[in-house]
Amino acid sequence: MKKTYFKTFTTILILILTLLCSQQFTSLYNKTNSNSNYLSVHFIDVGQGDCILINVNDYNLLIDSGPSTARNDLLNYLDKLDIFKLDYVIATHPHEDHIGNMDALISKYHIGKFLAPKATASTITFENMVTALNDKNLKISVISTGSNSINLGTGTSITFYTLPNININDELNLYSPIIKFTYKNISFLFTGDAELENEKFLTDNKINLKSDILKIGHHGSSSSTSEVFLNSVNPKVAIISVGSKNKYGHPAYSTLNLLKNHHIKIYRTDLLGSIIIKSDGSSFSISYQ
Repeated sequence: MKKTYFKTFTTILILILTLLCSQQFTSLYNKTNSNSNYLSVHFIDVGQGDCILINVNDYNLLIDSGPSTARNDLLNYLDKLDIFKLDYVIATHPHEDHIGNMDALISKYHIGKFLAPKATASTITFENMVTALNDKNLKISVISTGSNSINLGTGTSITFYTLPNININDELNLYSPIIKFTYKNISFLFTGDAELENEKFLTDNKINLKSDILKIGHHGSSSSTSEVFLNSVNPKVAIISVGSKNKYGHPAYSTLNLLKNHHIKIYRTDLLGSIIIKSDGSSFSISYQ
């Protein structure tokens, strides 16, 4: 009798535990799905370069792709996130540390729209990108000031600011658009390799640049991030995407000191790895890996 009772009790206990585990798994899965309208912004560590992934409302937007030396790391990072489509891809300007992996990304993923400024480069990297676009029958949508050709769903807005009248012989960094992205009450400013000239054009024209998070221009170079521009943005957080012990001396001491003097929290990919910002639209959290 005791054996039968014990066997019955054990069977019931196992059934209860199985049901509880099943419910817990379902709850976690549903919670993950219910957070699909949360914002995640990944400043992916690609060494000396830029690569930013924005995920919100089940849309994926990629800004730049880093240098080709980071190809395996980038593809592995995206694989771990189960990325299978990129709704929008932006190439801020045709320098290798920003478009070095575009050919691989274009070939591997379904891409909805590809955006870039009207700038070219006589490099193998640029040619490979164009060839990959042609192979997929993708056209380049030219970025211009005020264009709103990107739709990332409810609660989002994205605006491009570009420097007008750029001469074909000018520095390619000047083609970098400054991109303001807002999710509900949280805002980001992405700067590519925009220079002091780009910044001055916006501040002179009284553009509303106020943002919570600023991606520092040109990897923290002294040729970007003027005090006037920083005052206009007035960020809480600064992200610097930069390679460890790079030959350019980025980020510049002057840039770091300026940020520190303004009591802005600094996060660097060379020190922390990939930096992830998550937000519900009213507040945000920062982690790194």
